[in-house]
Amino acid sequence: MNSAPAMKVTPFRKILVANRGEIALRVMRTARRLGFATVAVYSDADENAPHVRAADQAVRIGEPLPSQSYLRIDAIIAAAKATGADAVHPGYGFLAENEDFAAACRDAGLVFIGPSPEAIAAMGNKAGAKTIMQKAGVPCVPGYQGEDQSDATMAVEAERIGFPVMIKAVAGGGGRGMRLVTDAASFAGHLRSARSEAQSAFGDPTVILERAIVDPRHIEIQVFGDRYGNAIHLGERDCSVQRRHQKLIEEAPSPAVTPELRARMGEIAVKAVMAIGYEGAGTLEFLLDAAGHFYFMEMNTRLQVEHPVTEAITGLDLVELQLRIAGGEPLGIVQADVQFSGHAIEVRLCSEDAQLDFMPQSGRMLQWHPADPLRVEHALESGIEIPPFYDSMIAKIIANGGTREEARRRLIYGLEQTLAFGVTTNQAFLAACLRHDVFAKGGATTAFIGEHAAELLAAPDHDGVPNAALAALLLYVSDPHAPVWQPGRSLAATFPIVMRLQIDGKAQDVEIVRARDGGYVATVDCQDHRFQVERVGEGNIHFKVANVTEQVSFAREADRLFLQRGGVTLTVRDLTRAAPERAAANGGDGKVRAALNGRVVAVLVKQGDRVDVGQPVVTLEAMKMEHVHVASVSGIIAALTVEEGEQVMTGRIVAEIETDAVAAQ
Repeated sequence: MNSAPAMKVTPFRKILVANRGEIALRVMRTARRLGFATVAVYSDADENAPHVRAADQAVRIGEPLPSQSYLRIDAIIAAAKATGADAVHPGYGFLAENEDFAAACRDAGLVFIGPSPEAIAAMGNKAGAKTIMQKAGVPCVPGYQGEDQSDATMAVEAERIGFPVMIKAVAGGGGRGMRLVTDAASFAGHLRSARSEAQSAFGDPTVILERAIVDPRHIEIQVFGDRYGNAIHLGERDCSVQRRHQKLIEEAPSPAVTPELRARMGEIAVKAVMAIGYEGAGTLEFLLDAAGHFYFMEMNTRLQVEHPVTEAITGLDLVELQLRIAGGEPLGIVQADVQFSGHAIEVRLCSEDAQLDFMPQSGRMLQWHPADPLRVEHALESGIEIPPFYDSMIAKIIANGGTREEARRRLIYGLEQTLAFGVTTNQAFLAACLRHDVFAKGGATTAFIGEHAAELLAAPDHDGVPNAALAALLLYVSDPHAPVWQPGRSLAATFPIVMRLQIDGKAQDVEIVRARDGGYVATVDCQDHRFQVERVGEGNIHFKVANVTEQVSFAREADRLFLQRGGVTLTVRDLTRAAPERAAANGGDGKVRAALNGRVVAVLVKQGDRVDVGQPVVTLEAMKMEHVHVASVSGIIAALTVEEGEQVMTGRIVAEIETDAVAAQ
């Protein structure tokens, strides 16, 4: 370590956390342990959120949309002043990598727990960061980061680089404003979409181009620097398992990084942050190809979502390091002090439907019971509302062990024990990824999900007992209008009940009857399935099929039933007494319906325009992702019922198409 100059302390006692959800709670936990008071900020959508209740004080900063609340620098500074907070922790996302926010905190006399505005500006901008890295001799992905952003210039540069190319938002992060383009014909459309998403997410439509490295690993190096010129790295994280260029699974260490490669990448990362006088936590992200060559992509000038896996293998509290450095303390450790032990894996539990191209989901979380004793970072509770305005990640589940296999095994079991009823999540998909042979052997690259999607999305086998039979049993014994279930033989005459169920969107007829021996018989597709119920508790049932006893957790809300079986959560709707649905769900009636709660960011047609099947009509944004709604029939746009900027609910008709057949009548 360099000999430290005179201490330049910036003491503080109360921290405002300029974020929400699990990261706000995570920062507050360490802050309280170190004796700091905390302040939360919240939008109208988060008024009753756990992070608000956990803080010593809380301040409302605006309406639900981020631009009206969590992205309002003036409101956050005012909240700090009103509560006497003298430091601000930005968390990640929102304003965490905004140099204007860091500068505003400094100008207001607040300690910004992160790097300087100058460092954020230098490294937070993808184009500028690549220039700095190239001058420092760091290998970078070939590309274009020029000031000329015209469509014509971008198209020429893409041809020069060669397809496939990546379009990336210059101020981006989290996969937003990023598009993979495989050919020149589709470049213009992808460029427009990337710019629109970048403008919406970051307030800056500027993009850069990079050559797409085929099937790489995504490796990042965690670094820390202090104001006295000291810097260290804390090893790497492998973040290769991604969908839509957003990480789903992260682990440390990487199964593809040798000690020699770790030392080389770490040395480059440390030199880079020392060259710009970097202070606080940061992450340098690299692409690693099959030959072992690595290329710098970008630097995240903040704490990362996946920091818990680094904490698990180093024994360090990264938020504590941030707070101490922000207060003016030196790092206190040198590179030789950093020791790695064991292996850790994290999965991001997201409110999204993997079967519907990972479409974000919002709504009420009926029941939430996290796995124990794994580390689970979340801001959830039973009955909480998950709003459509923010990121779809709702929890992080982390397992560690002496070996990678131990960590993987513990994490799979933890996912299987986690209950999340009411809102569709990617829970089963994550478990399928962890179980897959390619991941188990440490061979997953960024192409993993794309290459193995069919296997990862396949429904699991349940030893011959169909889910429809089990769902009918649960609906039967939990019927609030029926007598309470009692064990033993039944003397009453029973008659078969015919049920019509919808299981994960598919209709199924089931007949169920209680036999005189006390058991139940459910008939599905002319095949009988016999259950012997041993116990029905609050939210769980023990039953026996062919001398094998099984326990299943479930929850019922009116005509909806949620059950978890083998780590898979099923959503069942009882349609037995429901009226027939009139509208065509897929828009075959010419009506284009919102597939999710979201904000209209683009209306791509005008009334009177002719459209063909598959032509984009309206783009909605939800949970920081854009979703293009297309025409399912050919015809003329008869009506547009939404405007850009409008918030719409799932099922809302956004456009009506008069089909050719109707027009001819």
